[in-house]
Amino acid sequence: MPLSASVKQPGQFKRWLYRDDRPHLTARVLNRGWAVVHSAGLWPSRLATVEVKGRKSGRTISFPVVIADWEGERYLVSMLGKDANWVRNVEAADGRAVLRHGRRERVRLEEVAEDDRPAILRRYLECAPGARPHFGIDRRASIEEFAPVAAKTRVFRITNEAVPPES
Repeated sequence: MPLSASVKQPGQFKRWLYRDDRPHLTARVLNRGWAVVHSAGLWPSRLATVEVKGRKSGRTISFPVVIADWEGERYLVSMLGKDANWVRNVEAADGRAVLRHGRRERVRLEEVAEDDRPAILRRYLECAPGARPHFGIDRRASIEEFAPVAAKTRVFRITNEAVPPES
């Protein structure tokens, strides 16, 4: 089916890019471009790139992210659910990653408990309009309405990774 025939609403295009909860060729190309832009630090600080070691290839994998700020902390959300490739890579790397937004910052990504996710998810949807079609909930919904979404979504708190002293 051609793209023009399958995409009739703005959110439908985003879902088409990630059908089967995986980025297809067009999405991968766009993500690569956005990763370069986000890494450069040209736009707001909530746009960044995460670099993490691939669990199978061992190569550094880069992908664009939106950072949600909530109660003085920073968070990353997996808009494609619990089993997104980058989530599995972060788990294999024991949460260690590099966050890039004009500069490199070594970070640790720590999973947030399910009960703490609804408010963070609501804030994430305020910060990341492009992710909204993947969640099926209005960003203005009550915190209680976010509970079922929280059960299907991974959320990570970003903490600074202490850099070991050089010997």
